[in-house]
Amino acid sequence: MVTILDMWNKMSAVPMGKKAFSVAFSQKAPYFATIRPTFQVVEPNHVELTIPKRRAVHNHIGTVHAIALCNGAEAAMGALAEVTIPKDKRWIPKGMDINYTAKADSDITVVAETDPEQWTGDDPDLHVRVKAMTASGVECFNGVIKLWVTPKPAKS
Repeated sequence: MVTILDMWNKMSAVPMGKKAFSVAFSQKAPYFATIRPTFQVVEPNHVELTIPKRRAVHNHIGTVHAIALCNGAEAAMGALAEVTIPKDKRWIPKGMDINYTAKADSDITVVAETDPEQWTGDDPDLHVRVKAMTASGVECFNGVIKLWVTPKPAKS
């Protein structure tokens, strides 16, 4: 079975591969496609993607709207969870705590991060740190996406 990390490693190594990977990954949850993300980094415990500032993701003041930022954070978190989680565990999101700290007035880079030890314990409550930055490096969004991580059921 090809994993998300295998797919990333193969596709990102060729011209236009990051974009092709991003389009393919966006099919996992159709709302990801609404923001047209381009993954830049996909590795265990760290994922980065960019969201282009375009009319379809504008709010009434012409900046990237809050839900587009949340969709970007969820896409980054989902890729991170898929490439980081131990093979004997499964995950599902259970909530978000988000702070909007500045206007998202340009293309946006979204980062999702965890620490390796978060995935090895028995605590099912796992927090993925997320943040978003404008092209000039201003943090416009930060918070956590809470996951429920449990052992996979035994196969019968």
